[in-house]
Amino acid sequence: MNWIPVAISVGAIFGALSRYYVTLFWIKRQGQRFPYGTIFVNLTGAFLIGFVSMLLIKQDFPVAMEKMILVGFFDSYTTFSSYILDSATLFRNHRTTTGFFYWLGIPLLGFIALELGIAIAKKFVL
Repeated sequence: MNWIPVAISVGAIFGALSRYYVTLFWIKRQGQRFPYGTIFVNLTGAFLIGFVSMLLIKQDFPVAMEKMILVGFFDSYTTFSSYILDSATLFRNHRTTTGFFYWLGIPLLGFIALELGIAIAKKFVL
């Protein structure tokens, strides 16, 4: 039996629940006026997927475990669809400047976080 789809599904459950609870945490702290939870999840997800992918490349992990973590957990944890919805909501609510910086800033900061995760993994762990 091919266990990869099962592994991905298990990872996705934990990724989705992590995203949900992290977002709730930020809503309780900061309210719903700005999507702090989505920012936090996307940036930590970008950093961690860079860091963890470097670890998995250098180690001899089973393919199913790699897929569970990278495809299941991280693809479920990060929230690109929520990012797009949040951007559109800011624009629809006539918060054009905030919406523009959010829409443009998150991919740029995500790329920086990804590269930082890779660099730190290479320097301190690998």
